[in-house]
Amino acid sequence: MKLQFTKMHSLGNDFVLIDDRSEKLEQLPQLAIKLCDRRFGIGADQLLLMRHSLIADFNMRIFNADGSEVEMCGNGIRCLGQYIWHEILRSRTTQKNKLFIDTIAIETLAGIKHLKKTGSLIEVDMGEPVLEAEKISVETGQRAKGEGRRVKNAEQGVINYPLKINGKIFKITCVSMGNPHAVIVVKDVMKVPLENYGPVIENNKIFPKRTNVEFIQILDRRNIKMRVWERGAGETMACGTGASASAVASALLGLTGRKVTVHLPGGKLQIDWPAKDNHVFMTGDAVKVFDGIIEL
Repeated sequence: MKLQFTKMHSLGNDFVLIDDRSEKLEQLPQLAIKLCDRRFGIGADQLLLMRHSLIADFNMRIFNADGSEVEMCGNGIRCLGQYIWHEILRSRTTQKNKLFIDTIAIETLAGIKHLKKTGSLIEVDMGEPVLEAEKISVETGQRAKGEGRRVKNAEQGVINYPLKINGKIFKITCVSMGNPHAVIVVKDVMKVPLENYGPVIENNKIFPKRTNVEFIQILDRRNIKMRVWERGAGETMACGTGASASAVASALLGLTGRKVTVHLPGGKLQIDWPAKDNHVFMTGDAVKVFDGIIEL
């Protein structure tokens, strides 16, 4: 079987994107593992599938390189939006379709996300951040199964919660942007041995569904620096939901304002969390690398 695909990236966070509106592809976890393998496959952090939707313009399914399906990917959804605008809607010329081309609604497991063109960049309405421990899937029971102390005021948020990892205490702030994140403030993100701490925190018992892990460094009130260990993918060069969660966490901690630039190894994302509606808006690029065909 020959399978057509498009390789895309945003800030170095890379994806194999497949137009599967026929919905014929099966065994998707195994397919993701095969295609995302950087030695024996195409190579990517995640597999993106575009499908039809009954409640939005399109549907997106997202699978990590380890085969696990995730709810949302901020960089991935911008790549899908770019693909839709340039490969599918480009030839539509009526006034109605011109209006449609300016905005796209994409259904995800984290709900419908709205994308808008802003010059050469794409803005995504990421929705409201979720802070309640139970909704993020942070274990708030008796001593979190032996890890750290019991989370206090869990319904108000898990903020600066001390978590002991390999003899070291990390203060985590948990935010969901449709998927779970644990944000940790450090003095210098480049000195963090992410490959050591990332997988241990990701799989810690306090997170029954695992978590994404962000280490952030406060540069000033409008800028933060971030490195990320993504659930099911490992360290990546950028993470849109992680940047959004980190901006929310830094504002909650009083370290920044509600509008920041997040500096990642792969580039920059603009995050705005206006108080008027509590929605987080993420703006960044999306790049097509190449089209290809792979024999399965």
